[in-house]
Amino acid sequence: MGLFDFFSKDKKEKLDKGLEKSSQSIFSKISKAIVGKSKVDDEVLDDLEEILITSDVGVDTTVKIIERIEERVARDKYASVSELDKILREEIASLLSENNTEDLEDFVVPELKTPYVILVVGVNGVGKTTTIGKLAAQYTKRGKKVLLGAADTFRAAAVDQLILWGERVGVPVVSHGMNTDPASVAFDAAKQGVETGADVVIIDTAGRLHNKVNLMNELSKIKRVVQKFIPEAPHDVLLVLDGSTGQNAAIQAREFTKATDVSAMAITKLDGTAKGGVVIGISDEFKIPVKYIGVGEQVDDLQVFNKMEFVDSLFNKSEK
Repeated sequence: MGLFDFFSKDKKEKLDKGLEKSSQSIFSKISKAIVGKSKVDDEVLDDLEEILITSDVGVDTTVKIIERIEERVARDKYASVSELDKILREEIASLLSENNTEDLEDFVVPELKTPYVILVVGVNGVGKTTTIGKLAAQYTKRGKKVLLGAADTFRAAAVDQLILWGERVGVPVVSHGMNTDPASVAFDAAKQGVETGADVVIIDTAGRLHNKVNLMNELSKIKRVVQKFIPEAPHDVLLVLDGSTGQNAAIQAREFTKATDVSAMAITKLDGTAKGGVVIGISDEFKIPVKYIGVGEQVDDLQVFNKMEFVDSLFNKSEK
């Protein structure tokens, strides 16, 4: 077994463990729905539709999945209930593969002449600052020079929390303290990133969706000042969502995508919830790459999202 195979196996085990609550919840419901049944019929499909919706997959995405399974059952003439988990896994994987979003292979950044700039947004409590710290650790582990900018200046302890993460993972943090101008912090972070030859600059931004206009104005100002040093920045606007809130995470995604140009998502706290299905709904609805998922508290529990691996872990009962 090669080194790459070892890390892949370790990642898969962490993913299986992190999604265990969601997977067990789904399969306990499916098991009850198919008791006494020999084939997938309309009643089984109705029950499956309810299971997916209550697992926070979302109504629209659930309807798409059920329609695909109905077509497959009609085509195959007879589908045993023992095959339902396999059919479900295959059809969801097929649906997500059509979203025109490619999975990352690893925590990689493009080879640029300037720092790769990531603006991070999300409401308070979703794990935004922790995700930034874990991202910084993952990039640093891969030999990248990382700089953090503490521009979420109005939330109590947000700046201090990011500084602690910087110390923990050994990366510098640009900070002006609490209640200071976020754009000023972003300006200095971009400037220092260029001057020090950083590979990645991650800027923590507004931790609240106070209203769309104010959020748009604040992020637009941050973008303008960053572009004084790095004209093509930001390269990513990363929205962090708390997967344990289920459909509330999808609602937040709708609001943020209306307010700013979100280009990537990170969905956290999936290990403590049975609502892991929300990742499927969010990936399908927004067609914006879900780049990272959080399946535990350790730094290595922030994983690069892979659609096929995720669906396999969520719906493969044989490995549970």
